[in-house]
Amino acid sequence: MLHSSDVALFALSIVVVLITPGPTNTLLAAAGLRQGVKRSVPLIGVELLGYVVSISTWGYLFASASHVMPWVPAVLRIASGAYIAYLAIGMWRATIALANSGQSSIGICTLFSATLLNPKGLLFASTIFPARAFASMPAYVVAMMEFTSLLIPIALAWIGFGAALGNEKLPWLNPVKVQRCASCILGVFSLSLTWAAFH
Repeated sequence: MLHSSDVALFALSIVVVLITPGPTNTLLAAAGLRQGVKRSVPLIGVELLGYVVSISTWGYLFASASHVMPWVPAVLRIASGAYIAYLAIGMWRATIALANSGQSSIGICTLFSATLLNPKGLLFASTIFPARAFASMPAYVVAMMEFTSLLIPIALAWIGFGAALGNEKLPWLNPVKVQRCASCILGVFSLSLTWAAFH
């Protein structure tokens, strides 16, 4: 059973990673932009399925490997921190390119593939989800329920964000500033992951 502080940290970590721009969130926002909120809502289930498959696969692989090589979790935290730092730098230099996508609609297969291959799945499994989630079915179910309860509103927010851009309801919003703010959040998260690997 997780302590309340562990649950809060788990939830905060999930929110930080899920809310940051990435391939899945960009597709959700593009769906909201092009299809509207109502037609895009079913894509949330597709995203959830992609993450469940990815996190479960990686998590059980790491759980098996850590028994033979106990140093694997620390190395993965350091690698994840370095990768997030790399994403943060790239995000700082880039701008959100929702309007430049040539795709008229976002399909189920496209979103599922993007989520399944999203590095966030690896990050969730190796660093954020507690190790006991992959050793005990009750712990796994509880962790996935909390993950699901956070994913749904965040995905809906990204769809709504795209729809609002399409309706020109956010003329004051500067995509560059949004991207750079997300970059700073990623940078802080990267440092916290690296720190956790040594403590």
